[in-house]
Amino acid sequence: MAEKMTWSVADAVDYKGFPADKSKTGGWVPAALSLGIEICERLSTMGIAVNLVTYLEGTMHLASATSANIVTDFMGTAFLLCLLGGFLADSFLGRYKTIAIFATVQTLGTGLLAISTKLPELRPHPCQTVEVTRCKQATGTQMGVLYLSLYLIALGTGGLKSSVSGFGTDQFDEKDEKEKSQMAYFFNRFFFVVSTGTFMAVTVLVYIQDEVGRSWGYGICSISMFVAILIFLSGTRKYRYKKSQGSPVVQIYQVIVAALRKKSVELPANSTMLYEDLPENKRIHHTNQFSFLDKACVITEDDYGNNGSLAANPWKLIPVTRVEEVKMMIRLLPIWATTIIFWTTYAQMITFSVEQASTMERSVGNFQIPAGSLTVFFVAAILITLAIYDRFVMPLWKKWKGKPGFSNLQRIAIGLFLSAMGMTAAAIAEIRRLSVAKTFGLNTTTTTTTTKPLPITVFLLIPQFFLVGAGEAFIYTGQLDFFITQSPKGMKTMSTGLFLTTLSLGFFFSSLLVSVVKAVTGNGNRQGWVGENINNGRLDYFYGLLAALSFINFGLFVLCAYWYKRRTDKNVEDMKIIVVDDENKGNSSL
Repeated sequence: MAEKMTWSVADAVDYKGFPADKSKTGGWVPAALSLGIEICERLSTMGIAVNLVTYLEGTMHLASATSANIVTDFMGTAFLLCLLGGFLADSFLGRYKTIAIFATVQTLGTGLLAISTKLPELRPHPCQTVEVTRCKQATGTQMGVLYLSLYLIALGTGGLKSSVSGFGTDQFDEKDEKEKSQMAYFFNRFFFVVSTGTFMAVTVLVYIQDEVGRSWGYGICSISMFVAILIFLSGTRKYRYKKSQGSPVVQIYQVIVAALRKKSVELPANSTMLYEDLPENKRIHHTNQFSFLDKACVITEDDYGNNGSLAANPWKLIPVTRVEEVKMMIRLLPIWATTIIFWTTYAQMITFSVEQASTMERSVGNFQIPAGSLTVFFVAAILITLAIYDRFVMPLWKKWKGKPGFSNLQRIAIGLFLSAMGMTAAAIAEIRRLSVAKTFGLNTTTTTTTTKPLPITVFLLIPQFFLVGAGEAFIYTGQLDFFITQSPKGMKTMSTGLFLTTLSLGFFFSSLLVSVVKAVTGNGNRQGWVGENINNGRLDYFYGLLAALSFINFGLFVLCAYWYKRRTDKNVEDMKIIVVDDENKGNSSL
């Protein structure tokens, strides 16, 4: 029996519910089976997102600003639904079932999208003029089918994305040194896998969509995801399964409700009088910040049962450690809020930047680069930046500063600054593009049927793609590191979901900003900065506005980062004082 327990994982079970046997379950191979799901999810979501705006304008005959907002709303919803997927995985379904169910939903969504782009009845009649306002737009039914397919994909993406990385790491035992090192390898390569899926989407898939047919491209997405599901299910007997321990969202609600119920109760002068039921080695020391929440830890007469013993109701009385975990999550919020704007600038790379590319000369010899494939420079910037940082920056920084690279907050700051510079470069490039459009008379309101590209190279857009792409390499890894390492142990999934909501809100803010700018700058016959046709607008002003907002946000982030570091350092000093006091008390009693 003792030998059997040596080969089992304490906190994991096999598919039958028995303790997981190390020799038969888990490890690198089962973990790798889940990567296929992530690759196909990126292939589908990004393959659709980066080229959807050209379909909405060219085929569905929607205005430029409307098309951009549809794309950003779609992406925003997908990342927002990661919270739903995380909640269901933690509270009810577990990660395995969550991945299987929502991957199936995404398969259905991409299949329906392939059908909607294939059937002529689900598209308006072709129109050759570049003025979309003179073309018959898609009907409500046609748009309804398109929306249904897009949001099925968004639901599938959101549901599975928050569980894939966690399920992969579940296949390793952190208490086993060999498996722990394998887990580190898996985690460090996960973002590379995500980028690989994106790279395939913006090159191969976009080319198939433009040159072979949209339905073929989306059909490949659906079939690929179906195959990935079969591969994932084939490892059922080999996986290790972690039991659901309840959602941290409930814990946060419990702390808030308990504090509100005791809002009139006075806090004791000595924090040691607050309720705590966890052993010393699992406790988090009390801090004075957000003291209102401490009222959830105050013991009152209502907390005692009829027999006079303490009956701790989790909605009325909370241990100090649980309250401190909520405080730790609250301290993350200023950093969380100041990283949202980056994803607003990111949204421009798959919307307006693709529209810019569609109007420019994209020929390389006899080969015509699809407009959506320009985002390959964006993905290339991510991969190059990660490689340079890993091979050169980290060793030099460790030799100079004694630390393995920049801190998570420093990486986020670099990413925010690079994105602000990217928007500046985008504004400069758009000024040049618009001057060429004016010279050739394509920025007038007169009707024209020409679809000939402007005589200006699309490679003028490379700086904005590279700067924002390099920014993502820093900010994505920095955010992920920050939210995982700075959150309580029991709220890692919650903090990952919090990180993903910055992507969601960034896309939604992009939609809101476009709508507001369109309403404020457009009146009468003027379309404003953004509208039906970018040749008739002032996209350079819009990019300039985003650059200004990004630089302001960068300054706010620096202030928030300084506040956070000072506050956490102060907490460490307070804990040292507590330890010293405890030692002195111990010495005085001897």
